[in-house]
Amino acid sequence: MNTKSYFFQSFAIVALAFVAFIGFKQVLPDKIFPESKVDTKNVLVDSMLLESFEKQSVSKKDSADADNQADEDIVYDSNEGIEFPSETFDNYKGYQYLISFYDKLYQLEKHPEAKVRIAYYGDSMTDGDLIVQDVRTNYQERFGGMGVGFVSITSESSASRASIKSLYSKNWKMQSYLNVKKPVSPFGVNGHVFFANDKSNSTWVSYEAGLNKFSTTLDNPTLFYGRSSRTGKVNFIVGKDTISKNLAPGNLVNTLKVTSKSIKGFKAKFVNADSIPIYGFNFDNGSGVHVDNFSQRGNSGMPISMFDASVMQGFNNSLKYDLVILHYGTNVLNYGTKNYSWYGKGMTKVVDKIKASFPGVSILIISTADKSTKYDMVMKTDSAVVPLMKAQKRYALDTQSGFVNLYTLMGGDGSMVKWVDESPARANKDYTHFNQRGAKAIGGLLYEQLNKGYEQYKALREKREADIKKGKTVRKTNTDSVSVIKDSVNE
Repeated sequence: MNTKSYFFQSFAIVALAFVAFIGFKQVLPDKIFPESKVDTKNVLVDSMLLESFEKQSVSKKDSADADNQADEDIVYDSNEGIEFPSETFDNYKGYQYLISFYDKLYQLEKHPEAKVRIAYYGDSMTDGDLIVQDVRTNYQERFGGMGVGFVSITSESSASRASIKSLYSKNWKMQSYLNVKKPVSPFGVNGHVFFANDKSNSTWVSYEAGLNKFSTTLDNPTLFYGRSSRTGKVNFIVGKDTISKNLAPGNLVNTLKVTSKSIKGFKAKFVNADSIPIYGFNFDNGSGVHVDNFSQRGNSGMPISMFDASVMQGFNNSLKYDLVILHYGTNVLNYGTKNYSWYGKGMTKVVDKIKASFPGVSILIISTADKSTKYDMVMKTDSAVVPLMKAQKRYALDTQSGFVNLYTLMGGDGSMVKWVDESPARANKDYTHFNQRGAKAIGGLLYEQLNKGYEQYKALREKREADIKKGKTVRKTNTDSVSVIKDSVNE
C-alpha cells in the first residue's frame, strides 16, 4: 500500500470539502431553517393570528411606508387645554392620548378616596402576574390602593403566582377566547367563561391573600357571573363560618359580594349552578389604583376583537376602567415575515372593540421586547423584532393610543443576550422571557415612562390653571382633529 499516495488523496478530499463549504456558505441563509414557512402544529397560538397570517397580503408600498416612518412629525391639538410637545414617529410615546387617564390620577392625588383602574392584557410575558404586579405595586405605593384586582376562576399559572394563592377543583368547564369563537355564554372581561356543570361532584375555588406588599388581605371579595334562565347558589366558607347566598343571573353581568370585610381567605362551593356562566372574583379596597392582570399564554391580542361590547360595558359599570394596556408580541414573531401590517390591521380592530366596550378609556400599547435567535452560531436580536415593534407603533399612532417601546426601553439591539448572560440573570435561557428579577425591572421601567408622562401632564395642567387665573387666553379644544401628522420629507 502506498501510504504517501493515500495521505495526499485524503488531504485533497479535505481541501476540496473546505473549499466547497466556503463556497456554499456564501449562499446559505443566516438561519439554517428558512423563515418563509412556519410549522405551528405544536405552538400554542390563537386561531385568529393563524388566520390573519394566512390571509396576509404584503405590498411593496407597505414595506416602503415602514422604512419612511421615522420621517413623520406628529403635532398634537389641544385637549382640554393640554397640548404635549410634538414628536417624531421614531420617538413616539403618545402621552397626549393618555390625558384622560392622567386626569384621573390627578384627581386621585387631590381626593385619595377616589379610584383609578387599569386593565392589563398580555401574553406569557405577564404570566403569573409577572411585570403587572410590579406596575401595580409602584402605583399603589404612590397613589394608594390595596388588592390584586380581578382574578379568574382557574389559571394555568395559579401555582406560580405570589400576589394571590388560589386552588380549584378539576371539574370546572372553561372556554377561552384563545380557541373558541362561539362560546356557550359570552366571554368575561378576562377572556374566559367558566361553568360548574358537574352535578355529581362539588365544584369549588378557594383564594388566599398573597405575600406582596399591598395584597396581604382580600378586600371586598366580589363574584362576577353572567346571565342564565336558571338560578343557583354558592356557599362561601370563611374561617369556620359558612355563608350561603343565592345567584340571581338576570343581567348580562351580575355581582355578588362575599363580605364587605378584609379577610385572609375563603372557599366558594357552587351548588345547582351548572347553567350559570362564572367569570371570577374581584379584590380591591375601593380606593387608590387597581390593576387587573388578564394574561393568557399563546395570545396575540387579536381575540379581544371577539368581545361582546355590551357584556364588557356591564363589567365596566362595576369596575370602571381608566386605562387599558395591550402588551403583546411574543407570539407574533415566529411567522417568517418582516412586514406586520396584517397584524397592525388586526390589532386596530381590537382597539376599536376596546373603545366600544369601555367608552372614554385611554389605551396604551406596549411593544415586543427584544428576543434573541441564533445566527451563525451566535445569539443576536431576531431580525423580526424591529419590524414588529414598528408595526405596533404604527397602529398605536393610528388608533390614538399611547406607546411604550419596550425593545429600546430594555436596551435595544442585543439587550436580551445581556439580560440572560449577566449575573445575576434577568431573563431566561429561552432568550424570550424575563425571570422574576427581570420582570420587576421591566415593571419599574414601564411605570417610570408612564409616570414621566403624568408629571408632564401635571406641569402643563398647572400652567394652564395659572394662566386662567391670570386672565390669559387658553387655546380651546379642537374636537374634530386631535393630531396632525406631517411628512417632513414633503414639506
